[in-house]
Amino acid sequence: MIKMTRPALTRHREMTLRAATLLLAALLSLWLLCGGQPAQAAGPAVTPAPASLQVLHWWTSSGERKAVDVLSSKLAEQNIQWRDFAIPGGAGIGAGKVLKSMVLAGRAPEVTQLNGVIFGEWADLGLLLELDNVSAQGNWQKLLFPTVWSLLNNHGHVVAAPLGIHRINNLYYNIAVFNRLGLSVPRSWDEFDKVAARLKQAGVVPLAQSSESWQVATLFETLVLSEGGPAYYRQLFVDLSPRAFTDARLLRALQRLRGLRQAMQSPVKERPWTEVARQLADGEAGMFIMGDWAKGDFNAWGLSADQQFGCAAVPGTADYHLYSIDTLAMFADDYSHQPAQEVLAQIAMSPAVQSDYNKFKGAIPVWRSPDTSKMDGCSQNSWRVFSKGSAYLAPSLVHRMATDETTKDAIVAELRRFFVDDQISEAEAQRRLASIARALSRTGKVE
Repeated sequence: MIKMTRPALTRHREMTLRAATLLLAALLSLWLLCGGQPAQAAGPAVTPAPASLQVLHWWTSSGERKAVDVLSSKLAEQNIQWRDFAIPGGAGIGAGKVLKSMVLAGRAPEVTQLNGVIFGEWADLGLLLELDNVSAQGNWQKLLFPTVWSLLNNHGHVVAAPLGIHRINNLYYNIAVFNRLGLSVPRSWDEFDKVAARLKQAGVVPLAQSSESWQVATLFETLVLSEGGPAYYRQLFVDLSPRAFTDARLLRALQRLRGLRQAMQSPVKERPWTEVARQLADGEAGMFIMGDWAKGDFNAWGLSADQQFGCAAVPGTADYHLYSIDTLAMFADDYSHQPAQEVLAQIAMSPAVQSDYNKFKGAIPVWRSPDTSKMDGCSQNSWRVFSKGSAYLAPSLVHRMATDETTKDAIVAELRRFFVDDQISEAEAQRRLASIARALSRTGKVE
């Protein structure tokens, strides 16, 4: 027997240990290649973090927040977190700027509220997730109004999930004030003028209004619909026909807008639409022209349709529907959020969400055959008119349903300039608007 010295024995043990380690590593690698799984240390199971979606939108009023809660709670039931990114500001002006800056910085939100033709522009850049599979599985084409279905499609692909349809040409009135003064709802502009005079005599502001640009333009596009009907409206704001901008009907709409200043509080201050709506709710004003999202806030404040406030069509527009459609678009990025995004798209079109979301939002479902028994009179009338078809529909300029952002901004800015400056005549305002249409035609914006 050979007796080893201590240093030699130490080296022998180290070599044996190293060989054993290498052998174990080789055996472990072979086991894994054959389909084995490494053993995990015993201990409490680790629950994976829930998926999450950052959602950029401009739903910040009382009624709108209730509508958002419907979506976020349904998403939470699927273990997906709604990371709210709400940007205050009517008509989404601020949100649009934030969205562009985030996309340019490479930090696009997973989901964004996008209304109208603008999401076609994002889709053309290849940035939006296509929802074709979700749409096909949910049979969206059969369920949706044709106008809604057409809006969602971009070169044969579905690029947004629809939520609700807003009617903009609504005239709200305070029922208590009308009853106290013995007034009837005006169905014509002559009747409107008589009601306005009676309200003013009683110390009540006849028509609540803000000088904020998008609110002025929303009122004006309603007046254009009243003067010219849907066909002429589309010639102006969809076709951007220079000839249509020289038509006498546009001049009459500008004259009506200027004349309505007499029915408004003087001076007309720039205020959020929620403050203007509150003026009607408190009885300080008798009437208010605004989209049916205002109805969502009236309800959130505890006011009931047909009891505290009434809803009728703006004079001359009873058979027409000036519309805006709420939609959610998904940014594709690296597609890592696609499963959660598709779940949200499915949720948006589910019967429960279509009913509850639009009840709080003030809008009507995008389905062709919703449960109308759950709608108030204002919503039932909105659904009835929208169902009549495209000949009665007018896509909102202000709310991005009619044309691109650049064109919309140019027209809206000119309308506000006219509204706040009495030195600009109606004829001059018409010439300026016609110049915008001709300039856009020369740059290729209009075919």
